[in-house]
Amino acid sequence: MDKIGFIGAGNMGYPMLRGVAKVFGSEQVTFTSASKERCESVSARTGLSFLEDNKSIAGTCKYVVLAVKPQFFQAIYEEIKGLITKEHVIISIAAGITIEDIKKGLGSFVRVVRSMPNTPALVDEGMTGVCYSKDTFTEEEKAVLDRFFTSFGKYQIFDESLMNAVICANGSSPAYVYMLIEALADSVVKYGIPRDKAYELVAQSVYGAAKMVMETKEHPGRLKDQVCSPGGTTIEAVAALEEYGFRNAVIKATDACYNKAINMEK
Repeated sequence: MDKIGFIGAGNMGYPMLRGVAKVFGSEQVTFTSASKERCESVSARTGLSFLEDNKSIAGTCKYVVLAVKPQFFQAIYEEIKGLITKEHVIISIAAGITIEDIKKGLGSFVRVVRSMPNTPALVDEGMTGVCYSKDTFTEEEKAVLDRFFTSFGKYQIFDESLMNAVICANGSSPAYVYMLIEALADSVVKYGIPRDKAYELVAQSVYGAAKMVMETKEHPGRLKDQVCSPGGTTIEAVAALEEYGFRNAVIKATDACYNKAINMEK
């Protein structure tokens, strides 16, 4: 199997790199980063060897993962363009960078997999939205890509026209969940529960509720109704959430996220 090389090992690249290395093995995965100190730190934690520069990644790896922020893509194009061939598969994780953008930067022939992962990849529970360029990928390459994206969680394939909506659903949403956990914990600390126990109570409840949706396949509204006993505490709380615009706030957050993603593409 051809090697996988990461350009970038930051907040999103590192969790992916860690999962991919566990599945493919340290001999098949390498990386580079703009900081030598970062390279040494990641290498110490993962046991992976790193390369000195981006050209080395392009020159030795078939699967090249562009795990850097959008503003650095142009500089990377200029570095590696002469080394990229039709045999390469480029995997991007950047918001606002389209398949067309990458083809313009590296050549119209380049085969691209655009993806939007999220940070729970660090605990192998990531969710990634994926779309492919309209080029031909062999069955072996598709199998490698399947193992790649399942090495740190789950994934779904979408048409590229939906990728900005995917960013809202999985790329940015963990931040909202962390805010919910923090707010819920604060709300019960107010009534005397120690903070460490509050975080565990709330985080495990969020995790369990998400698992219920995933495993039972029940509609979230039906699962919500099962918790809301007539005249009980939960329906009282749900009524308060509705009064203060909980759903509307979430939808408005998605609108803001989506509009920002659209503007980044421009």
